[in-house]
Amino acid sequence: MIPYEEIQVPVSGGELAVLRWPATDPGAPAVVALHGITANALSWAAVARRLEGRLTLIAPDLRGRAGSSALPGPYGIAAHTDDAAALAEALGLDRVVLAGHSMGAFVAALAAVRHPERFGPLLLVDGGIGFPAPTHLSPDELMTAVIGPAMDRLSMTFPDRAAYRSFWQAHPAFAAAWSAEVDAYIQRDLTGDEPAMRSTCRIEAVRTDGIGLFDEEVLTAVRKLPAPATLLWAQRGLMDEEQGLYDETRLAAAGLGDTEVTPVPVRDVNHYTLLTGDTGAEEIARRLLALTGTPGASDATVPPGA
Repeated sequence: MIPYEEIQVPVSGGELAVLRWPATDPGAPAVVALHGITANALSWAAVARRLEGRLTLIAPDLRGRAGSSALPGPYGIAAHTDDAAALAEALGLDRVVLAGHSMGAFVAALAAVRHPERFGPLLLVDGGIGFPAPTHLSPDELMTAVIGPAMDRLSMTFPDRAAYRSFWQAHPAFAAAWSAEVDAYIQRDLTGDEPAMRSTCRIEAVRTDGIGLFDEEVLTAVRKLPAPATLLWAQRGLMDEEQGLYDETRLAAAGLGDTEVTPVPVRDVNHYTLLTGDTGAEEIARRLLALTGTPGASDATVPPGA
């Protein structure tokens, strides 16, 4: 895994932990990248490696997770957008390219709408396009439907880091796509002492954020984007099942024709390996290079749908 630096950025209530993979050229463009609902900044490590120092990649641990787990509420998608804007301001970034995976894509879309002076083009990675919540489900049932076993993990304890590794290696999405980068990413989530280690994710933060994905302001953000967005969507789902979060039928129902969003399928990846696996990380890196107009990134310019 390529080296990175960890910095602290002031936000409401404390400091946000931020990982930074610097470009070889200090004058190269930067990208801000936001992780998913129970993830952390190291989920972007595979993308950072494939950028090969041509961009500076900046990824925060979102409020209530990993290095930012001590940050208090209020939580929610809007709170994350304000944190992202504070991060961009602190680092002197204007109209910066913003990427987000899963929940991070919803945060990215809303951040672009709320803070258009800070964020430019968007790369939405298997997220950002939502659908109204089923009215018959309670909030807790809704959370189970959204992230399923990931929510259960937050209440579990593990005797040591090896046990946590084994837990994740058995996950269908990672079973055939384990790497040193994935291992570092999942280990960043673990805290506490043996024999009762646990996830750093605050359950209340995850619950609030998950329910917030169905807020009207969040669901409609993609219809108000001030800049173009590309949606990379995975062919397979969270448990590596054949049905992903999106497909042609669901995207057609979303009615994206009058928006700034261009959907692009990525085959042979699931919801997680679209970000952490070889094929997905390479595709994301190419798109980021193209969106920033990085010199020498002509091979990253790919037609929509390719």
